[in-house]
Amino acid sequence: MKFLLAPDKFRGSLTAEEVCSAMAEGIRAVLPAADIIMLPMADGGEGTAEILTFDARGTMLTTTVADPLGRSIEAAYGISADGATAFIEMASASGLRLLESDERNPCLTSTFGTGQLILEAVRQGANHIVLGIGGSATTDAGIGMAAALGWQFWDAEGQPLEPNGENLIKIHKIVRPASSPKIHVEVACDVTAPLYGFGGAAQLYAPQKGATPEMVTQLDKGLKHLADLIKKDFGLDLAHVPGAGAAGGLGFGALFFLGATLKEGVKIVMEQTHFAEKLEGVNWIFTGEGKIDEQTLQGKLIAGIANAAHLKGIPVVALCGALLVSPDDIRRIGLTYATSIINRPMTLDEAIASAYTGVKDASQQLTQLFCKISNVDKV
Repeated sequence: MKFLLAPDKFRGSLTAEEVCSAMAEGIRAVLPAADIIMLPMADGGEGTAEILTFDARGTMLTTTVADPLGRSIEAAYGISADGATAFIEMASASGLRLLESDERNPCLTSTFGTGQLILEAVRQGANHIVLGIGGSATTDAGIGMAAALGWQFWDAEGQPLEPNGENLIKIHKIVRPASSPKIHVEVACDVTAPLYGFGGAAQLYAPQKGATPEMVTQLDKGLKHLADLIKKDFGLDLAHVPGAGAAGGLGFGALFFLGATLKEGVKIVMEQTHFAEKLEGVNWIFTGEGKIDEQTLQGKLIAGIANAAHLKGIPVVALCGALLVSPDDIRRIGLTYATSIINRPMTLDEAIASAYTGVKDASQQLTQLFCKISNVDKV
């Protein structure tokens, strides 16, 4: 029997690598000689850079950058073994989790630190950037990132502007850097929001980052102003590209300032890990995440894995902490089976503490079942 283990993390309890280890331990308790491929996965959000760096046999590095409010912090990014590809999560430099609740203000925050991470990766020799843009604290349309890469933003008096959300409306002229790094950038982006207007970066997401109704109005006007200016001066109309409004407009900024391609996070991860190639000869796929719910149904990691497996006729089972969908939903996702690892009433703290054992035991029970229905010898 050949197993491919491709789980996401169980948020708050197990990393994806730990889930793989627990699954493998459970399988080998039944089939000691099983052929097991461990492929920790992510959906483009938190943890993606580390997962992709691990798969690329690369190294996680740290460098000093500016946090969303300009304070110096250490932020991590990954470089592949061949040095050609960098894996960056904007949240490590410009994320909401870096701020206290009373510090959140998307008029003042900036993606400058994300630009510094990109610049450092280029200095290390990378010419391909995989950029995850979830969890931002910003609504600056990426002008902070661009400023770190040498772009300048001037007001009507010819004075330089601080690259943050409140100054978007004041930009009168955009000046390109004298030279730009020759890089290919792929952005992991699961949000399809436009840059401004109804459902855009400010109206839909800025309140989550501390914006008052007045700030939302100011930011939305600023985002539209920037888009109109770029359309007028550079001939590019990008504001309504799906994903332009992601991460406070960083999707838009990546399109314009970096010439980036926006892709679903799970597609990037599956491409980078050569997922389809690893399906050869596989009998079963084990996947999983902390919670299987409505978001799972909307095309996240598990659905992506199930779709790829379906093309090869490989059954997929999913383990989770909380199973919040119906049997019909499980079938629609493309899963053969899904189950919770929680086998008795327990508190959240108990569930977190026992997650490894729960994954191991559930994997062992499923393997015993597969052997029974497939008449596979266990020795």
